[in-house]
Amino acid sequence: MDLVTQQDNQQAQRQAAMAVLAHAEAGEIAARLRNFALPAHQDLRVPENGLVMLRGRVGGDGAPFNLGEATVSRAAVRLASGEVGFGYTLGRDGEKARLIALCDALVQSRDFGGPVERDVIAPLREQLMLRRNRTAAETAATKVDFYTMVRGEG
Repeated sequence: MDLVTQQDNQQAQRQAAMAVLAHAEAGEIAARLRNFALPAHQDLRVPENGLVMLRGRVGGDGAPFNLGEATVSRAAVRLASGEVGFGYTLGRDGEKARLIALCDALVQSRDFGGPVERDVIAPLREQLMLRRNRTAAETAATKVDFYTMVRGEG
């Protein structure tokens, strides 16, 4: 496999992991990481809160406009082996941002990438899918079909 393909695969794996971690609860991530002998790591950027501008488009493809602001938390972690992970999450949960950054660094690690994917990301992905399916089923149960009957001739 050439270097570009390998980097693309790693990028896709990181993106998929971040999508799961961003929707997981901080406690769920922390509980899964407790089962690991975590390598030495340091905070490159301690968790901090800030604002990001949300942009929207009329009809999905119209001219962009500023919709408003949302709070976010971010953090960065470096493993002793050199991998750097970044974590961002909506809201003011700095610990969750730090845990996401730690997982991002671990996913990039040769020694921890597979175990973290198997023991942290995959179970969280399964929980997320179960939660989404349950919500979809609850929503579908409240669906009302409206129809119009035409009375008489026009």
